[in-house]
Amino acid sequence: MNEIDLFPLYLTVKVSVTATAVTVAVGIFLAWVLAKRDFFGRAFVDILVMQPLVIPPTVLGYYLLTVFGAGSPLGVFLKDTLGLEIVFTWKGAVIASTISAMPLFIKPARAALEGVSPEIENSARLLGKTEFEIFRPITMPLAWKGVLAGAVMAFARATGEFGATLMIAGNIPGLTQTLPVAIYDAVQSGNSGMANLLVGVITIFSFAVIYIAGRFAKGRVF
Repeated sequence: MNEIDLFPLYLTVKVSVTATAVTVAVGIFLAWVLAKRDFFGRAFVDILVMQPLVIPPTVLGYYLLTVFGAGSPLGVFLKDTLGLEIVFTWKGAVIASTISAMPLFIKPARAALEGVSPEIENSARLLGKTEFEIFRPITMPLAWKGVLAGAVMAFARATGEFGATLMIAGNIPGLTQTLPVAIYDAVQSGNSGMANLLVGVITIFSFAVIYIAGRFAKGRVF
């Protein structure tokens, strides 16, 4: 019996938690802008944000390689100025997971924010409240269920991210091999027992996440 390597599980959790935190931090602003602001280019921003849902993951991975590769201006700047390497590191997996998960967070978060009555927010503006002072105590408490459901879905998507991660982070055991990549590696090497075990873990997890997200969407947690 082959020894079970727990590193892919550890890395998957690390990448997914980090990617979800970044997704929520950036996505809540984008969701608010798309839900509450009318500006030139809004349709383009909406389409751009939703692109990871429709383009092949390998295409997304190629774009990330082009942007963050060692020969790109940004890649050179990050390495020479900040000492950061993105390609073939776990940070690359975080970026791939964040971008892939962003649409699944923004969709429910935006819908929840759009569901908050403008009259309530306008009443606060008449009292001289800033947008942040309106968002934190008024908008967010009314929209938190949709935002939380989006965060759960984003975490699930980050956990299952494969194509873009394989392109930018690679398949380096003990360094960049997440659970989905480890499944691919097990299948390629003919280790069906390990592949079945890892697939079972991912499948059970995905069912649990969808169930939890559905409960939040209905306003119930348990």
